[in-house]
Amino acid sequence: MAKPLRIGMIGYGFMARAHSNAYCKVNHFFELEYEPVLKAVCGRNKDKAQEFAANWGYEAVETEWKKLVQRDDIDAVDICVPNNLHKEIATAAAKAGKIVLCEKPLAMDSTEGAEMCDVVEKAGVPNMVWYNYRRIPAVALAKQLIDEGRLGRIFHYRAMFLQDWTIKEDLPQGGAALWRLDAAAAGSGVTGDLLAHSIDTALWLNGSMKSVTAMTETFVKERLHTETGKVEPVEIDDACAFLARFDNGSLATFESTRYARGHKALYVFEINGEHASISWDLHDMHRLQYFDHRDDSLVRGWRSVHVTDGDMPYMGNWWVPGLQIGYEHSFVHQVADFLAGYAKGEPVSPTFRDALETQQVCDAVLKSAKDGQWVEC
Repeated sequence: MAKPLRIGMIGYGFMARAHSNAYCKVNHFFELEYEPVLKAVCGRNKDKAQEFAANWGYEAVETEWKKLVQRDDIDAVDICVPNNLHKEIATAAAKAGKIVLCEKPLAMDSTEGAEMCDVVEKAGVPNMVWYNYRRIPAVALAKQLIDEGRLGRIFHYRAMFLQDWTIKEDLPQGGAALWRLDAAAAGSGVTGDLLAHSIDTALWLNGSMKSVTAMTETFVKERLHTETGKVEPVEIDDACAFLARFDNGSLATFESTRYARGHKALYVFEINGEHASISWDLHDMHRLQYFDHRDDSLVRGWRSVHVTDGDMPYMGNWWVPGLQIGYEHSFVHQVADFLAGYAKGEPVSPTFRDALETQQVCDAVLKSAKDGQWVEC
């Protein structure tokens, strides 16, 4: 029988739902030594927290996160709140001896992130950041092919993450629903929200970045702030594009915006190597596009690999070949990997220290955009 790992969830929004769903499903599909137990959820609005708890099966509700962190019946604290709250909660949880699981990005900036790393490492507590796209089977297969050397030397990495949900001048900033438009809560705009995912994936697949040069734009300069009731300057970036050099010598382009009409969540990347190329699209997430120049010229061309077979990453735990899975399963996979590592006493990436590297790249991107110069990562 699996041993319980008692979860304390802070937050009850979109990410809290995704994580809770993963905790509920994981032991039905993966053989693990530990099983998550949904012990308590914390939110400032007691009625909403109680509704969330009833829906997902949490045993108790708290309205103050400090009380949840100090509870003796909590093993792991899962942080699903705006970015400006990550540091205080994570450090308090670590000092209380709790496992710390934190939504991305790690912090408001690298200085905060480094302090968080120091605290969790000094406390010796397991820690992880929820960069879930690593756990999509097709992306994990891309990692496998790269590590096997099938692409050879890497020349190019390019990525885009496009949305269109803020193309409204009368859309306010701040508050529970729109905190991502408020720099005081989010730290940055698309750089910390969307590009952080692209950067984490790139670092995982292609190694560390050496330097970046970037440009950003805020298309709507002022918005009504829901908390102050006043029209205030918008300080987050609506769009960002940057060039990068990786330590392995490859060149990269990254683009992200919330002003790409017609795109709700277009996340794509392509990698070109001396022997082969791969590309992936979130909208067709169960497929990996693969081109190998070493194929016979008569049949050489891009192939679409349907990532559903049992010998492909994670898929042996799900359905029969040909039946695909979805976005929510990436979180199930991350929980499965964490529980497996926890049972062995091994860290599971991305740890806080791994996520700090992504934070440092984000900071370099924003500094470059401000100064108009190349910046070392």
